[in-house]
Amino acid sequence: QVQLVESGGGLVQAGGSLSLSCAASGIVFKIYVMGWYRQAPGKQRDLVATITNGGSANYADSVKGRFTVSRDNAKNTVYLQMDSLKPEDTAVYFCNARYRSSLGREYDYWGQGTQVTVSS
Repeated sequence: QVQLVESGGGLVQAGGSLSLSCAASGIVFKIYVMGWYRQAPGKQRDLVATITNGGSANYADSVKGRFTVSRDNAKNTVYLQMDSLKPEDTAVYFCNARYRSSLGREYDYWGQGTQVTVSS
């Protein structure tokens, strides 16, 4: 059974920092592309950052220079360090694991989400 369990969300003032973690189980973590997405009330779920199995990171323009994604394959965990937080960063943050096999089969898993609230 695949599980992605996020932790580390909470309430922080604008300009502050939070660190999210996502612990994965039930998958061969090191082969998956891991990602963080967020969804604000009434809006679609948007990409925040992804990190490949080789450690290459990609960020949404809105978080570049403020957020850092990293992974520890030995701990089956992906992290999102969020600095200089803004009220517009308020959302539920979701962890995602994605893998496409050589035969073209796609594996796509989501965590339950963790709330991040940034007060002005």
